[in-house]
Amino acid sequence: MSIVTLEVVVPSQFPANRVFKAFSDFDIIAPKVNPQVFKSIETIEGNGDVGTIKIFTFGDGVPFKSAKYKVDALDTNNHSYSYSFIEGDNLMGILDSISYHVNVVPSDKGCLFKQTVKYNCKSDEKLPEEFLKKEKELYENTYKAIEDYAAAHPETY
Repeated sequence: MSIVTLEVVVPSQFPANRVFKAFSDFDIIAPKVNPQVFKSIETIEGNGDVGTIKIFTFGDGVPFKSAKYKVDALDTNNHSYSYSFIEGDNLMGILDSISYHVNVVPSDKGCLFKQTVKYNCKSDEKLPEEFLKKEKELYENTYKAIEDYAAAHPETY
């Protein structure tokens, strides 16, 4: 079993609490700003806290249909959130799970959106670099689209 780690860091001009609030509404915003990737995100168990289970239905822009994820940790005071994909074709038959940890850290010019992704492989097989590059681009582009959405809706974010 091997673990492949991907780090994503995106600077923002906005304060950490505002960015974290927008990211906390990922279920609502992502399908609006990136429907080719996220068709819908539905809570099937829980209220958003630790243990909540959600179903992602992916759009036509990705080769996956659906996935199930679980909220592992949530710390709104420190702007951090952890979750794991535990089922679905996005595990590609070679992954046990995909774990994410998001932390929004204040900085002098706003904040840094930091995301660590751990691909928990069933064997020693490694994910191709090209796949990881595309994943990183997807995460960065989705983050920027969510930030743009939040900036356009200052009454909410």
